[in-house]
Amino acid sequence: MAIDFTFSPNQRELQRHARSVAREVLSQVPGAIRHLATPSERFLATRPMYEQVIREGFLRRLIPMPFGGEGTGLLDMAIVAEEFHAVDCNVSLTMFANILGLAPIFIAGSPEQQRRFIAPFLSTEGAPLAALANSEPGGSANFASPAPGAGVRSTARRVDEGWCIDAEKQWVSSATGWDGTGADLLCVVCRTDPQAPPDQSISVIAVPRGAQGLSTVRDLESMGHRGHLVPRFRLSSVTVAEDNLVGRLGAGQEIIEGSFAGTAALVGIMGVGLMRAAFDFALRFAKTEHRGGPVPIIEHQAVGYALADAKTTIEAARYLGWKACQAMDQQLPGALELALHSKIFGSESAVRVITDLMRVVGIDSYDQALPLAGWLQDAIALPLFDGGNMGVRRRQLHQILRERAYDPLHAPASA
Repeated sequence: MAIDFTFSPNQRELQRHARSVAREVLSQVPGAIRHLATPSERFLATRPMYEQVIREGFLRRLIPMPFGGEGTGLLDMAIVAEEFHAVDCNVSLTMFANILGLAPIFIAGSPEQQRRFIAPFLSTEGAPLAALANSEPGGSANFASPAPGAGVRSTARRVDEGWCIDAEKQWVSSATGWDGTGADLLCVVCRTDPQAPPDQSISVIAVPRGAQGLSTVRDLESMGHRGHLVPRFRLSSVTVAEDNLVGRLGAGQEIIEGSFAGTAALVGIMGVGLMRAAFDFALRFAKTEHRGGPVPIIEHQAVGYALADAKTTIEAARYLGWKACQAMDQQLPGALELALHSKIFGSESAVRVITDLMRVVGIDSYDQALPLAGWLQDAIALPLFDGGNMGVRRRQLHQILRERAYDPLHAPASA
């Protein structure tokens, strides 16, 4: 039996390139957005850095090879996600949200749709944006609920021109685009048959940028990810062509669940990136700060133990994330379970570890002049988004555990 966490030469070069670009480009983001008053102003201020990341080929590097990109799987995405999130989570999340936005096209798009909709994201120029418009006001944890639950409230009806969509969505990354006219591609989750059960009534319809009837209700003033746009917006009688239906009519539930399967492991790795940044800061602080005493505070046992516990958790979350990504890449049985473990453990550990490291630094960590408070604000989102750990991800694990044929040794042995 071989257990090998050694990177290939290509992966090592990818890590080196990602780390270099993060330090040179993404490090500019905090200073660029710090004093801007509104979410849209902060988001626009990140565009030059986002465009530089595109020029460096990272978005193309994430898109899977079968669709014209250079991506070789989730494990490589995890390498980039950790390096980027360790420096700035705003541009990083904007870029990775594109993969979620394109996921329905990857999973169920026709060859023509794949050529048409993916092409702008294969370029190394510009600032393309894709978004998966799933979440709705009032919550979407029960998006597939049968009656009497509401489930998906957005609707699409057939008209002569194709599909007419009426929807209100929120917490959708970059959905309204750089200028309020919409992302280059919106994959909108909507109900196409109000009488059918959820597994036959939910569909995904692609809406291109500039569609008439899209309007911003407000840009959400989020606690963290201050340079990443998450608007609340409406689609009012937005009409698109018949052939913008993605996959089979009524197959939206399966498409959405498939789209969010791979992202779970990546969120766990995003937590690793934030923990790593906080640990590096706290370790330097502990080695250089005396806090009025005769020796650096790392010489105190309590501080040393806190740092040791934090590093242990970082290592565990990283390897669990890698294992989950590898299992997803190889489509192994048990891969989804591992991805869910990675999401829950990595995201919740990030909140706890950063809080513990703030205790090492003390009250000064509560000042926004130091980065720890900002990292905690960013980390708090991780257990809540991409399928909340309580409303979605633990429920998915519960469903797996309830299966009559479930083998508790199956997932750890599969990868």
